[in-house]
Amino acid sequence: MRTAEFDREQVLRAAIHAFVSKGYTKTSMQDLKAATGLHPGSLYCAFDNKQGLMLAAIEQYDKDKSAEFQALFADSNTVMEGLWDYLARTIEDITSSGEHRLKACLSQKALSELGDNEPEIEAALKASSQRWKAALVRVFEQAIEQGEVSAERSAEQRGQYLAMGLLGLRTYAQSEPDPQLLTELARQLFDSVRG
Repeated sequence: MRTAEFDREQVLRAAIHAFVSKGYTKTSMQDLKAATGLHPGSLYCAFDNKQGLMLAAIEQYDKDKSAEFQALFADSNTVMEGLWDYLARTIEDITSSGEHRLKACLSQKALSELGDNEPEIEAALKASSQRWKAALVRVFEQAIEQGEVSAERSAEQRGQYLAMGLLGLRTYAQSEPDPQLLTELARQLFDSVRG
């Protein structure tokens, strides 16, 4: 049996955009064909089914977001500067009209629509969300160690509060997409977790 030849990461990133745009349940194989440029047979051959493609897309999404997150902090002089850059990038993502930007978070979008219908996807999304929250907690652990924020509130408390705020900010942006307003709200969130 011949295997399909394609750039797996490129196909998965295209699938991510399709799933974020229409939602998992409303994204058809024709939508995925249009997004990826692959025929349904090639998609089935590589990923078994739509669920397999979604699970692989979640894995790619995690990998891309983790690399982007780490790069922001590697390029910053301080932990809190990196955190502000992360918040600013989030605002840019949800307000930009560029097609390479994701206006919504894959995990947030899919979890809000799936319910109990897809337990394997739900488990993968929840695991992805836990990894993201753990990364935020590690940021605050480092900021406390370096004396950038006080140890009065734990890194866990700060990370959870920031995660809640970011999810809320993304949801709020759906009805209020004004970049200036969202930046002001992000600044308030930043000041709150920093204080």
